[in-house]
Amino acid sequence: MDLTELENIVTKEAADRKPCEIRCCIAAGCLSANSNDVLSTLRTAVEDSGMADRVNVVGVGCMRLCSQGPLVGVDIDGPLYCRVTTDNASSIVATLNGGQGEAETFEREDPFFAKQTSLILKNCGCIDPERIESYIATGGYRALHQALFELAPSDVIETVTRSGLRGRGGAGYPTGVKWATVAKNSGERRFVVCNADEGDPGAFMNRSVLESDPHRVLEGMAIAGFAIGANQGYIYVRGEYTLAIERLNKAIKQAGRMGLLGTGVFSSPFDFRIDVRIGAGAFVCGEETALMASIMGQRGTPTPRPPYPAEHGLWGMPTLLNNVETFANVPDIIRNGAEWFAEIGTPQSTGTKVFCLTGNVVHNGLVEVPLGTPLRTIVEEIGGGVPNGGQIKAVQTGGPSGGCIPQEHLDSPVDYESLGKIGSIMGSGGMIVMDDQTDMVDVARYFMEFCMDESCGKCIPCRAGTVQMKQLLSRIVDGSANRADLERLEKLCDMVSRTSLCGLGQTAPNPTVSTLRYFRDEYESRLIDSTTAKANSNGATCQ
Repeated sequence: MDLTELENIVTKEAADRKPCEIRCCIAAGCLSANSNDVLSTLRTAVEDSGMADRVNVVGVGCMRLCSQGPLVGVDIDGPLYCRVTTDNASSIVATLNGGQGEAETFEREDPFFAKQTSLILKNCGCIDPERIESYIATGGYRALHQALFELAPSDVIETVTRSGLRGRGGAGYPTGVKWATVAKNSGERRFVVCNADEGDPGAFMNRSVLESDPHRVLEGMAIAGFAIGANQGYIYVRGEYTLAIERLNKAIKQAGRMGLLGTGVFSSPFDFRIDVRIGAGAFVCGEETALMASIMGQRGTPTPRPPYPAEHGLWGMPTLLNNVETFANVPDIIRNGAEWFAEIGTPQSTGTKVFCLTGNVVHNGLVEVPLGTPLRTIVEEIGGGVPNGGQIKAVQTGGPSGGCIPQEHLDSPVDYESLGKIGSIMGSGGMIVMDDQTDMVDVARYFMEFCMDESCGKCIPCRAGTVQMKQLLSRIVDGSANRADLERLEKLCDMVSRTSLCGLGQTAPNPTVSTLRYFRDEYESRLIDSTTAKANSNGATCQ
Protein backbone atom coordinates (compact mmCIF):
# COMPACT_ATOMS: atom_id res chain seq x y z
CA MET A 1 0.00 0.00 0.00
CA ASP A 2 1.24 3.46 -0.87
CA LEU A 3 -0.36 6.88 -0.90
CA THR A 4 -1.53 6.57 -4.50
CA GLU A 5 -3.30 3.30 -3.77
CA LEU A 6 -4.87 4.88 -0.72
CA GLU A 7 -6.18 7.76 -2.80
CA ASN A 8 -7.46 5.34 -5.44
CA ILE A 9 -9.67 3.76 -2.79
CA VAL A 10 -11.04 7.19 -1.90
CA THR A 11 -11.78 7.89 -5.56
CA LYS A 12 -13.48 4.53 -6.07
CA GLU A 13 -15.63 4.94 -2.96
CA ALA A 14 -16.78 8.35 -4.21
CA ALA A 15 -17.52 6.97 -7.68
CA ASP A 16 -19.50 4.02 -6.29
CA ARG A 17 -21.58 6.20 -3.98
CA LYS A 18 -25.25 6.27 -4.93
CA PRO A 19 -27.26 9.49 -4.84
CA CYS A 20 -29.09 8.45 -1.68
CA GLU A 21 -27.92 6.48 1.34
CA ILE A 22 -30.17 5.05 4.04
CA ARG A 23 -28.17 4.39 7.21
CA CYS A 24 -29.34 1.96 9.84
CA CYS A 25 -27.59 1.77 13.20
CA ILE A 26 -26.10 -1.66 13.88
CA ALA A 27 -24.28 -0.84 17.11
CA ALA A 28 -25.07 -2.91 20.19
CA GLY A 29 -27.86 -0.70 21.54
CA CYS A 30 -29.93 -0.69 18.36
CA LEU A 31 -29.09 -4.33 17.60
CA SER A 32 -30.68 -5.23 20.92
CA ALA A 33 -33.85 -3.53 19.62
CA ASN A 34 -33.87 -5.63 16.45
CA SER A 35 -32.08 -3.26 14.05
CA ASN A 36 -30.60 -6.15 12.05
CA ASP A 37 -34.11 -7.12 10.93
CA VAL A 38 -34.90 -3.46 10.23
CA LEU A 39 -31.79 -3.31 8.02
CA SER A 40 -32.92 -6.40 6.08
CA THR A 41 -36.41 -4.95 5.65
CA LEU A 42 -34.99 -1.70 4.31
CA ARG A 43 -32.83 -3.54 1.77
CA THR A 44 -35.75 -5.63 0.60
CA ALA A 45 -37.95 -2.54 0.29
CA VAL A 46 -35.34 -0.78 -1.86
CA GLU A 47 -35.07 -3.80 -4.14
CA ASP A 48 -38.84 -4.12 -4.42
CA SER A 49 -39.24 -0.42 -5.18
CA GLY A 50 -36.84 -0.57 -8.12
CA MET A 51 -34.55 2.08 -6.58
CA ALA A 52 -31.53 -0.13 -6.01
CA ASP A 53 -29.57 1.74 -8.67
CA ARG A 54 -29.80 5.02 -6.79
CA VAL A 55 -30.37 4.10 -3.15
CA ASN A 56 -27.86 2.32 -0.95
CA VAL A 57 -28.79 0.82 2.41
CA VAL A 58 -25.87 0.49 4.80
CA GLY A 59 -25.36 -0.58 8.38
CA VAL A 60 -23.51 2.04 10.39
CA GLY A 61 -22.24 2.56 13.92
CA CYS A 62 -23.83 4.37 16.83
CA MET A 63 -26.02 7.35 15.93
CA ARG A 64 -25.91 8.58 19.58
CA LEU A 65 -29.60 8.87 20.47
CA CYS A 66 -29.51 5.40 21.98
CA SER A 67 -32.75 5.65 23.98
CA GLN A 68 -34.80 5.97 20.80
CA GLY A 69 -33.37 3.18 18.69
CA PRO A 70 -33.41 1.53 16.29
CA LEU A 71 -32.37 4.68 14.43
CA VAL A 72 -32.44 5.10 10.67
CA GLY A 73 -31.15 8.19 8.85
CA VAL A 74 -31.49 9.26 5.25
CA ASP A 75 -28.16 10.75 4.17
CA ILE A 76 -26.19 12.91 6.61
CA ASP A 77 -28.68 15.75 6.73
CA GLY A 78 -31.94 14.03 5.82
CA PRO A 79 -34.68 12.80 8.15
CA LEU A 80 -33.70 10.78 11.21
CA TYR A 81 -36.23 8.13 12.15
CA CYS A 82 -36.59 6.74 15.68
CA ARG A 83 -37.88 3.48 17.13
CA VAL A 84 -38.06 2.01 13.65
CA THR A 85 -39.63 -1.43 13.40
CA THR A 86 -39.90 -4.01 10.66
CA ASP A 87 -43.52 -2.90 10.27
CA ASN A 88 -42.79 0.74 9.47
CA ALA A 89 -39.29 0.48 7.91
CA SER A 90 -40.67 0.11 4.38
CA SER A 91 -42.46 3.44 4.68
CA ILE A 92 -39.05 5.17 5.03
CA VAL A 93 -38.13 3.88 1.57
CA ALA A 94 -41.54 4.98 0.29
CA THR A 95 -40.84 8.57 1.33
CA LEU A 96 -38.12 8.71 -1.32
CA ASN A 97 -40.92 8.43 -3.91
CA GLY A 98 -43.17 10.92 -2.19
CA GLY A 99 -44.86 8.48 0.19
CA GLN A 100 -45.75 9.11 3.82
CA GLY A 101 -43.33 7.90 6.46
CA GLU A 102 -44.88 6.06 9.38
CA ALA A 103 -41.89 6.07 11.72
CA GLU A 104 -41.35 8.80 14.30
CA THR A 105 -38.76 11.43 13.37
CA PHE A 106 -36.26 13.39 15.42
CA GLU A 107 -35.15 16.85 14.33
CA ARG A 108 -31.45 17.04 13.55
CA GLU A 109 -31.62 20.71 14.59
CA ASP A 110 -32.58 19.65 18.11
CA PRO A 111 -30.01 20.77 20.73
CA PHE A 112 -29.16 17.11 21.27
CA PHE A 113 -27.27 17.23 17.97
CA ALA A 114 -26.88 20.97 17.36
CA LYS A 115 -25.01 21.59 20.64
CA GLN A 116 -22.50 18.79 20.08
CA THR A 117 -19.04 19.05 18.53
CA SER A 118 -17.95 15.91 16.76
CA LEU A 119 -14.33 14.86 16.56
CA ILE A 120 -14.18 11.37 18.01
CA LEU A 121 -17.71 10.50 16.90
CA LYS A 122 -17.69 12.22 13.53
CA ASN A 123 -17.61 8.92 11.63
CA CYS A 124 -20.02 7.13 13.95
CA GLY A 125 -23.35 6.70 12.25
CA CYS A 126 -21.84 7.67 8.90
CA ILE A 127 -19.46 4.90 7.83
CA ASP A 128 -19.75 1.13 7.61
CA PRO A 129 -17.57 -0.06 10.52
CA GLU A 130 -16.97 -3.41 8.84
CA ARG A 131 -15.41 -1.98 5.67
CA ILE A 132 -11.94 -0.44 5.82
CA GLU A 133 -12.65 1.30 2.52
CA SER A 134 -15.42 3.26 4.23
CA TYR A 135 -12.92 4.59 6.79
CA ILE A 136 -10.27 5.33 4.17
CA ALA A 137 -12.83 7.37 2.22
CA THR A 138 -13.04 9.78 5.15
CA GLY A 139 -9.28 10.36 5.09
CA GLY A 140 -8.46 7.36 7.24
CA TYR A 141 -4.83 6.22 7.52
CA ARG A 142 -3.60 9.49 5.98
CA ALA A 143 -2.27 10.60 9.36
CA LEU A 144 -0.34 7.36 9.74
CA HIS A 145 1.23 7.87 6.31
CA GLN A 146 2.03 11.47 7.22
CA ALA A 147 3.71 10.40 10.44
CA LEU A 148 5.80 7.72 8.75
CA PHE A 149 6.99 9.74 5.76
CA GLU A 150 6.91 13.38 6.84
CA LEU A 151 7.70 13.34 10.56
CA ALA A 152 10.33 11.93 12.87
CA PRO A 153 9.11 10.03 15.95
CA SER A 154 10.14 12.99 18.12
CA ASP A 155 8.06 15.29 15.89
CA VAL A 156 4.98 13.15 16.49
CA ILE A 157 5.49 13.27 20.25
CA GLU A 158 6.10 17.00 20.14
CA THR A 159 2.89 17.51 18.14
CA VAL A 160 0.84 15.49 20.61
CA THR A 161 2.45 17.38 23.50
CA ARG A 162 1.66 20.81 22.01
CA SER A 163 -1.93 19.76 21.33
CA GLY A 164 -2.49 19.55 25.09
CA LEU A 165 -4.25 16.18 24.76
CA ARG A 166 -4.77 14.58 28.16
CA GLY A 167 -5.57 10.94 28.78
CA ARG A 168 -9.28 10.30 28.50
CA GLY A 169 -9.22 7.31 30.86
CA GLY A 170 -9.91 9.42 33.92
CA ALA A 171 -6.73 10.82 35.45
CA GLY A 172 -6.12 13.33 32.66
CA TYR A 173 -2.35 12.83 32.54
CA PRO A 174 -0.73 14.75 29.64
CA THR A 175 -0.51 12.30 26.74
CA GLY A 176 2.58 13.79 25.11
CA VAL A 177 4.52 13.65 28.39
CA LYS A 178 3.61 9.99 28.81
CA TRP A 179 4.67 9.18 25.23
CA ALA A 180 7.99 11.00 25.71
CA THR A 181 8.64 9.14 28.97
CA VAL A 182 8.12 5.75 27.34
CA ALA A 183 10.26 6.70 24.34
CA LYS A 184 13.25 7.70 26.44
CA ASN A 185 13.24 4.58 28.62
CA SER A 186 15.46 1.82 27.31
CA GLY A 187 14.43 -1.78 26.83
CA GLU A 188 14.72 -4.61 24.32
CA ARG A 189 11.15 -3.87 23.24
CA ARG A 190 8.42 -1.36 23.90
CA PHE A 191 4.68 -1.94 23.85
CA VAL A 192 1.52 0.03 23.17
CA VAL A 193 -1.61 -0.96 25.11
CA CYS A 194 -5.12 0.32 24.53
CA ASN A 195 -7.27 0.07 27.64
CA ALA A 196 -10.76 -0.85 26.48
CA ASP A 197 -11.79 -2.47 29.76
CA GLU A 198 -14.68 -0.08 30.25
CA GLY A 199 -16.40 -1.11 33.45
CA ASP A 200 -18.19 1.90 34.94
CA PRO A 201 -21.95 1.42 35.39
CA GLY A 202 -23.75 3.37 32.67
CA ALA A 203 -20.66 3.90 30.52
CA PHE A 204 -20.40 2.70 26.93
CA MET A 205 -18.32 5.37 25.16
CA ASN A 206 -15.38 3.14 24.34
CA ARG A 207 -17.59 0.27 23.27
CA SER A 208 -19.45 2.54 20.87
CA VAL A 209 -16.25 3.89 19.30
CA LEU A 210 -14.85 0.38 18.84
CA GLU A 211 -18.11 -0.86 17.34
CA SER A 212 -18.56 2.18 15.10
CA ASP A 213 -15.09 3.32 14.03
CA PRO A 214 -12.48 0.68 14.94
CA HIS A 215 -9.89 1.76 12.37
CA ARG A 216 -9.61 5.19 14.01
CA VAL A 217 -8.31 3.52 17.18
CA LEU A 218 -5.97 1.20 15.25
CA GLU A 219 -4.52 4.15 13.35
CA GLY A 220 -3.95 6.08 16.59
CA MET A 221 -2.19 3.10 18.14
CA ALA A 222 0.05 2.63 15.09
CA ILE A 223 1.07 6.30 15.20
CA ALA A 224 1.86 5.90 18.90
CA GLY A 225 3.92 2.80 18.15
CA PHE A 226 5.95 4.69 15.56
CA ALA A 227 6.46 7.60 17.98
CA ILE A 228 7.75 5.55 20.90
CA GLY A 229 9.54 2.83 18.94
CA ALA A 230 7.15 -0.05 19.58
CA ASN A 231 6.32 -2.86 17.17
CA GLN A 232 3.58 -4.56 19.17
CA GLY A 233 0.26 -3.29 20.44
CA TYR A 234 -2.49 -4.89 22.49
CA ILE A 235 -6.13 -3.89 22.87
CA TYR A 236 -7.52 -5.14 26.18
CA VAL A 237 -11.30 -5.42 25.79
CA ARG A 238 -13.78 -6.67 28.33
CA GLY A 239 -15.31 -9.97 27.31
CA GLU A 240 -18.87 -8.65 27.40
CA TYR A 241 -18.13 -6.48 24.36
CA THR A 242 -18.56 -9.27 21.84
CA LEU A 243 -19.54 -7.03 18.92
CA ALA A 244 -16.62 -4.68 19.55
CA ILE A 245 -14.23 -7.64 19.67
CA GLU A 246 -15.65 -9.04 16.45
CA ARG A 247 -15.29 -5.75 14.60
CA LEU A 248 -11.84 -5.07 16.02
CA ASN A 249 -10.56 -8.45 14.85
CA LYS A 250 -12.07 -7.89 11.43
CA ALA A 251 -10.54 -4.41 11.21
CA ILE A 252 -7.09 -5.70 12.21
CA LYS A 253 -7.25 -8.35 9.48
CA GLN A 254 -8.37 -5.80 6.89
CA ALA A 255 -5.58 -3.38 7.81
CA GLY A 256 -3.04 -6.19 7.75
CA ARG A 257 -4.12 -7.33 4.29
CA MET A 258 -3.71 -3.79 2.97
CA GLY A 259 -0.28 -3.34 4.52
CA LEU A 260 -1.48 -0.77 7.03
CA LEU A 261 -0.56 -2.99 9.99
CA GLY A 262 1.95 -5.81 10.36
CA THR A 263 5.31 -6.01 8.61
CA GLY A 264 6.39 -2.97 6.61
CA VAL A 265 3.51 -0.58 7.23
CA PHE A 266 2.97 1.45 4.05
CA SER A 267 6.02 -0.42 2.66
CA SER A 268 8.19 1.38 5.21
CA PRO A 269 10.72 -0.14 7.66
CA PHE A 270 8.13 0.27 10.43
CA ASP A 271 6.47 -2.93 11.65
CA PHE A 272 3.45 -2.79 13.94
CA ARG A 273 1.23 -5.66 14.99
CA ILE A 274 -1.92 -5.35 17.09
CA ASP A 275 -3.53 -8.22 18.99
CA VAL A 276 -6.75 -8.26 20.97
CA ARG A 277 -6.75 -9.56 24.53
CA ILE A 278 -10.11 -10.30 26.13
CA GLY A 279 -10.73 -9.53 29.79
CA ALA A 280 -13.05 -11.51 32.01
CA GLY A 281 -15.05 -8.53 33.20
CA ALA A 282 -13.19 -7.67 36.41
CA PHE A 283 -13.52 -3.94 37.09
CA VAL A 284 -10.07 -3.84 38.70
CA CYS A 285 -8.48 -4.79 35.37
CA GLY A 286 -9.12 -1.25 34.22
CA GLU A 287 -6.26 -0.34 36.58
CA GLU A 288 -3.10 -0.35 34.49
CA THR A 289 -0.94 -2.75 36.50
CA ALA A 290 -3.80 -5.23 36.88
CA LEU A 291 -4.53 -4.93 33.17
CA MET A 292 -0.92 -5.67 32.26
CA ALA A 293 -0.86 -8.66 34.61
CA SER A 294 -3.93 -10.02 32.83
CA ILE A 295 -2.34 -9.54 29.39
CA MET A 296 0.70 -11.49 30.61
CA GLY A 297 -1.53 -14.39 31.65
CA GLN A 298 -1.42 -13.65 35.36
CA ARG A 299 -4.23 -12.93 37.81
CA GLY A 300 -5.49 -9.41 37.22
CA THR A 301 -4.51 -7.70 40.45
CA PRO A 302 -2.71 -4.38 40.92
CA THR A 303 0.88 -3.90 42.04
CA PRO A 304 2.39 -0.89 43.82
CA ARG A 305 3.81 1.95 41.73
CA PRO A 306 6.56 3.02 41.10
CA PRO A 307 7.88 1.61 38.90
CA TYR A 308 5.33 2.90 36.42
CA PRO A 309 4.47 1.11 33.18
CA ALA A 310 6.37 3.71 31.17
CA GLU A 311 9.52 2.29 32.75
CA HIS A 312 8.61 -1.27 33.74
CA GLY A 313 5.49 -2.50 32.00
CA LEU A 314 4.67 -5.63 30.01
CA TRP A 315 7.37 -8.25 30.63
CA GLY A 316 9.46 -5.54 32.30
CA MET A 317 9.62 -3.38 29.16
CA PRO A 318 8.60 0.27 28.70
CA THR A 319 4.88 0.26 27.96
CA LEU A 320 2.50 3.00 26.85
CA LEU A 321 -1.08 2.73 28.12
CA ASN A 322 -3.85 4.96 26.86
CA ASN A 323 -7.55 4.37 26.52
CA VAL A 324 -9.73 4.12 23.41
CA GLU A 325 -10.73 7.77 23.25
CA THR A 326 -7.16 9.01 23.71
CA PHE A 327 -5.89 6.98 20.75
CA ALA A 328 -8.94 7.97 18.70
CA ASN A 329 -7.92 11.64 18.99
CA VAL A 330 -4.44 11.11 17.59
CA PRO A 331 -5.10 10.81 13.81
CA ASP A 332 -6.89 14.16 13.69
CA ILE A 333 -4.15 15.85 15.74
CA ILE A 334 -1.46 14.66 13.32
CA ARG A 335 -3.56 15.54 10.27
CA ASN A 336 -4.82 18.95 11.43
CA GLY A 337 -2.00 20.04 13.70
CA ALA A 338 -1.51 20.66 17.40
CA GLU A 339 -2.76 24.25 17.24
CA TRP A 340 -6.07 23.20 15.68
CA PHE A 341 -6.73 20.79 18.55
CA ALA A 342 -5.50 23.17 21.25
CA GLU A 343 -8.04 25.78 20.21
CA ILE A 344 -10.88 23.45 21.19
CA GLY A 345 -11.85 23.27 24.86
CA THR A 346 -10.03 25.19 27.59
CA PRO A 347 -6.31 26.05 27.84
CA GLN A 348 -5.79 23.30 30.43
CA SER A 349 -8.29 20.78 29.05
CA THR A 350 -8.10 20.81 25.27
CA GLY A 351 -10.24 18.97 22.76
CA THR A 352 -13.61 17.33 23.23
CA LYS A 353 -14.91 14.63 25.54
CA VAL A 354 -17.45 11.92 24.87
CA PHE A 355 -19.98 11.26 27.63
CA CYS A 356 -22.63 8.61 28.12
CA LEU A 357 -25.63 10.58 29.24
CA THR A 358 -27.99 8.29 31.13
CA GLY A 359 -30.40 8.22 34.05
CA ASN A 360 -33.43 10.47 34.56
CA VAL A 361 -32.96 12.53 31.43
CA VAL A 362 -35.07 12.87 28.30
CA HIS A 363 -32.36 12.00 25.77
CA ASN A 364 -30.11 9.12 26.76
CA GLY A 365 -27.13 8.45 24.55
CA LEU A 366 -23.68 9.56 23.46
CA VAL A 367 -22.72 13.21 23.77
CA GLU A 368 -19.49 14.84 22.54
CA VAL A 369 -18.76 18.42 23.59
CA PRO A 370 -15.71 20.65 23.96
CA LEU A 371 -14.14 20.38 27.40
CA GLY A 372 -15.23 23.32 29.49
CA THR A 373 -18.86 23.08 28.38
CA PRO A 374 -21.14 23.84 31.36
CA LEU A 375 -22.72 20.81 32.93
CA ARG A 376 -26.12 22.48 32.60
CA THR A 377 -25.74 22.67 28.81
CA ILE A 378 -25.10 18.93 28.68
CA VAL A 379 -27.92 17.73 30.92
CA GLU A 380 -30.61 20.36 30.31
CA GLU A 381 -30.11 21.53 26.71
CA ILE A 382 -28.52 18.49 25.04
CA GLY A 383 -30.11 15.93 27.33
CA GLY A 384 -33.45 17.72 27.52
CA GLY A 385 -33.57 17.73 31.33
CA VAL A 386 -35.65 15.46 33.52
CA PRO A 387 -38.72 13.91 31.84
CA ASN A 388 -42.16 15.35 32.58
CA GLY A 389 -40.81 18.60 33.97
CA GLY A 390 -39.02 17.06 36.92
CA GLN A 391 -36.09 18.73 38.63
CA ILE A 392 -32.48 17.66 38.53
CA LYS A 393 -31.19 16.80 41.96
CA ALA A 394 -27.66 15.71 41.09
CA VAL A 395 -25.42 14.49 38.27
CA GLN A 396 -23.01 11.68 38.95
CA THR A 397 -19.78 11.79 36.93
CA GLY A 398 -16.79 9.52 36.93
CA GLY A 399 -18.58 6.25 37.69
CA PRO A 400 -17.91 4.45 41.00
CA SER A 401 -14.78 6.56 41.44
CA GLY A 402 -16.58 9.85 40.93
CA GLY A 403 -18.96 12.03 42.82
CA CYS A 404 -22.49 13.40 42.82
CA ILE A 405 -22.68 17.04 41.72
CA PRO A 406 -25.71 18.88 43.15
CA GLN A 407 -28.07 21.08 41.19
CA GLU A 408 -26.47 24.31 42.43
CA HIS A 409 -23.23 23.42 40.61
CA LEU A 410 -24.79 22.74 37.21
CA ASP A 411 -23.18 25.85 35.76
CA SER A 412 -19.71 24.49 36.48
CA PRO A 413 -17.61 23.86 33.37
CA VAL A 414 -16.88 20.21 32.69
CA ASP A 415 -13.10 19.97 32.67
CA TYR A 416 -10.55 18.17 34.79
CA GLU A 417 -9.81 21.03 37.18
CA SER A 418 -13.38 22.26 37.69
CA LEU A 419 -14.82 18.83 38.44
CA GLY A 420 -12.09 18.23 41.02
CA LYS A 421 -12.95 21.44 42.83
CA ILE A 422 -16.55 20.35 43.36
CA GLY A 423 -15.66 16.87 44.56
CA SER A 424 -15.97 14.76 41.44
CA ILE A 425 -13.78 13.57 38.57
CA MET A 426 -14.02 13.29 34.80
CA GLY A 427 -13.52 9.54 34.83
CA SER A 428 -13.92 7.82 31.51
CA GLY A 429 -17.14 9.71 30.72
CA GLY A 430 -20.12 8.21 32.49
CA MET A 431 -22.72 10.83 33.39
CA ILE A 432 -25.86 9.80 35.29
CA VAL A 433 -28.66 12.32 35.86
CA MET A 434 -30.75 11.96 39.03
CA ASP A 435 -34.08 13.65 39.65
CA ASP A 436 -35.46 15.14 42.86
CA GLN A 437 -36.97 11.82 43.90
CA THR A 438 -33.57 10.12 44.09
CA ASP A 439 -32.43 8.78 47.45
CA MET A 440 -28.81 9.95 47.61
CA VAL A 441 -27.85 7.67 50.50
CA ASP A 442 -29.10 4.71 48.51
CA VAL A 443 -27.05 5.94 45.54
CA ALA A 444 -23.94 5.95 47.74
CA ARG A 445 -24.78 2.45 48.93
CA TYR A 446 -25.21 1.24 45.35
CA PHE A 447 -21.77 2.45 44.27
CA MET A 448 -20.16 1.13 47.46
CA GLU A 449 -21.69 -2.28 46.85
CA PHE A 450 -20.31 -2.19 43.30
CA CYS A 451 -16.80 -1.44 44.60
CA MET A 452 -17.13 -4.10 47.30
CA ASP A 453 -18.09 -6.73 44.73
CA GLU A 454 -15.31 -5.66 42.34
CA SER A 455 -12.52 -5.42 44.92
CA CYS A 456 -9.80 -7.90 44.04
CA GLY A 457 -9.14 -8.46 47.74
CA LYS A 458 -5.39 -7.98 47.54
CA CYS A 459 -5.17 -5.18 50.12
CA ILE A 460 -7.01 -5.14 53.43
CA PRO A 461 -8.23 -1.50 53.38
CA CYS A 462 -10.17 -2.08 50.19
CA ARG A 463 -11.19 -5.68 50.85
CA ALA A 464 -12.49 -5.11 54.38
CA GLY A 465 -13.17 -1.38 54.24
CA THR A 466 -15.65 -1.51 51.36
CA VAL A 467 -17.57 -4.27 53.15
CA GLN A 468 -17.79 -2.26 56.36
CA MET A 469 -18.76 0.94 54.58
CA LYS A 470 -21.46 -0.87 52.63
CA GLN A 471 -22.83 -2.32 55.87
CA LEU A 472 -22.92 1.10 57.51
CA LEU A 473 -24.62 2.65 54.48
CA SER A 474 -27.21 -0.13 54.53
CA ARG A 475 -27.94 0.58 58.18
CA ILE A 476 -28.39 4.27 57.46
CA VAL A 477 -30.73 3.50 54.54
CA ASP A 478 -32.69 1.10 56.74
CA GLY A 479 -32.95 3.65 59.55
CA SER A 480 -31.05 1.55 62.10
CA ALA A 481 -27.84 3.61 62.37
CA ASN A 482 -26.93 6.24 64.94
CA ARG A 483 -24.55 9.18 64.91
CA ALA A 484 -21.60 7.02 65.97
CA ASP A 485 -22.17 4.90 62.85
CA LEU A 486 -22.06 7.99 60.68
CA GLU A 487 -18.82 9.12 62.30
CA ARG A 488 -17.39 5.63 61.80
CA LEU A 489 -18.38 5.78 58.13
CA GLU A 490 -16.56 9.06 57.63
CA LYS A 491 -13.41 7.73 59.29
CA LEU A 492 -13.52 4.64 57.11
CA CYS A 493 -13.86 6.79 53.99
CA ASP A 494 -10.71 8.62 54.94
CA MET A 495 -8.76 5.49 55.88
CA VAL A 496 -9.69 3.50 52.75
CA SER A 497 -8.91 6.35 50.38
CA ARG A 498 -5.52 6.95 52.02
CA THR A 499 -4.30 3.38 52.44
CA SER A 500 -5.71 1.27 49.59
CA LEU A 501 -3.25 -0.14 47.09
CA CYS A 502 -4.83 1.02 43.84
CA GLY A 503 -7.29 3.48 42.41
CA LEU A 504 -10.31 1.24 42.94
CA GLY A 505 -9.98 1.36 46.71
CA GLN A 506 -8.57 4.87 46.85
CA THR A 507 -11.61 6.27 45.05
CA ALA A 508 -14.30 3.90 46.30
CA PRO A 509 -15.41 6.34 49.04
CA ASN A 510 -15.87 9.22 46.56
CA PRO A 511 -19.65 8.84 45.98
CA THR A 512 -20.19 8.58 49.75
CA VAL A 513 -17.97 11.58 50.46
CA SER A 514 -19.66 13.73 47.84
CA THR A 515 -23.19 12.84 48.97
CA LEU A 516 -22.18 13.56 52.57
CA ARG A 517 -20.82 16.91 51.43
CA TYR A 518 -23.93 18.01 49.54
CA PHE A 519 -26.78 15.89 50.94
CA ARG A 520 -25.80 15.41 54.57
CA ASP A 521 -29.32 16.09 55.74
CA GLU A 522 -30.47 12.90 54.02
CA TYR A 523 -28.03 10.94 56.17
CA GLU A 524 -28.74 12.70 59.44
CA SER A 525 -32.51 12.59 59.07
CA ARG A 526 -32.36 8.77 59.23
CA LEU A 527 -30.17 8.47 62.31
CA ILE A 528 -31.67 7.16 65.50
CA ASP A 529 -30.47 7.70 69.05
CA SER A 530 -27.79 5.43 70.52
CA THR A 531 -30.10 3.53 72.85
CA THR A 532 -32.45 2.51 70.07
CA ALA A 533 -29.57 1.61 67.79
CA LYS A 534 -28.04 -0.68 70.40
CA ALA A 535 -31.33 -2.44 70.93
CA ASN A 536 -31.81 -2.96 67.21
CA SER A 537 -28.26 -4.07 66.47
CA ASN A 538 -27.81 -7.74 65.65
CA GLY A 539 -24.12 -7.55 66.48
CA ALA A 540 -23.02 -8.38 62.97
CA THR A 541 -21.80 -4.99 61.93
CA CYS A 542 -18.68 -2.98 62.04
CA GLN A 543 -17.22 -3.02 65.51
